[in-house]
Amino acid sequence: MFLHAGHLGLLPARRVPLLSSLKALYAMEEIKSFDSLQMVPTIQHSASKDSETKSMDLHSQQLNEECIVSEESNKMKILEVLDKGYMKYGCPHYRRRCRIRAPCCDEIFDCRHCHNKSKNNINVDQKLRHDMSRHEVRQVICSLCGTEQGVQQFCTNCGVCMGRFFCETCKLFDDDTSKKQYHCDGCGICRIGGRENFFHCYKCGCCYSILLKNNHPCVEGAMHHNCPVCFEFLFESRYDVTVLPCGHTIHKNCLKEMSEHHQYACPLCSKSVCDMSKVWEKFDMEIAATPMPESYQNKMVWILCNDCGKTSQVQYHIVAQKCLDCKSYNTRQTRS
Repeated sequence: MFLHAGHLGLLPARRVPLLSSLKALYAMEEIKSFDSLQMVPTIQHSASKDSETKSMDLHSQQLNEECIVSEESNKMKILEVLDKGYMKYGCPHYRRRCRIRAPCCDEIFDCRHCHNKSKNNINVDQKLRHDMSRHEVRQVICSLCGTEQGVQQFCTNCGVCMGRFFCETCKLFDDDTSKKQYHCDGCGICRIGGRENFFHCYKCGCCYSILLKNNHPCVEGAMHHNCPVCFEFLFESRYDVTVLPCGHTIHKNCLKEMSEHHQYACPLCSKSVCDMSKVWEKFDMEIAATPMPESYQNKMVWILCNDCGKTSQVQYHIVAQKCLDCKSYNTRQTRS
């Protein structure tokens, strides 16, 4: 884990200083033993020397074990401080142990989403409505001790970790690391889902599932617009976004709602959002079973195909007009 004992100053940052101190201690013990030996006759039996050596080794081993136990105990205490209040604070958007001071209105909120929801409420004067940029946050308030401080992962007063995931660029804190947060330099913001599962398309200007790599139609700035159904800005949306065959993007749930209402065309360009070949076959049978009156049998109209973009002159039918090029019924009449 990213937690490090050195942050609180309770332990040396590494074991090396501790081991060096032990070596120095051992050296001092040997010097003392040597000085004491000068006070007695220099002629001794080898058995006596072996006994002293074993005694010193045993003493050194005991000291080493005690130091290791002490160090592990200190680490446990540090972890207890860092994890105090873990997953107990936050808002519906993030589990975190701090709040933020909005630089735009100087008010305190749990997160920028809470700020935006509050400041864009229908009860707020339209002239006063505004959003807050994540990158402009400069001050945070520890939820445990209430200390206001600059943006950093660990509280300067009580030492608690204010978020297990922390992005200094986005000023993002989150204790719920199951989201697999990561910062995308191409997008300039943090994403969820795991860096290994996504790639950044520089033409579209956003992150897509690795399954779409080299397998999606690139549309410049595809995510830098509102969802055509709910009108939420897709680039910063917290909900799943899918790419349509035409390259346009839409919330996954919004697309599902469209299908529930039998809407299978892109709201922006009207191209089919899925394979409609089986549906077109049913249209063929319906048209064959519905002959037009004699006065309409020779009526010709010009159509534009929404799927392939071709224009053609076809026989008019009350059910639908079929594209002569791609055989799609996703067409519109342009002129008689």
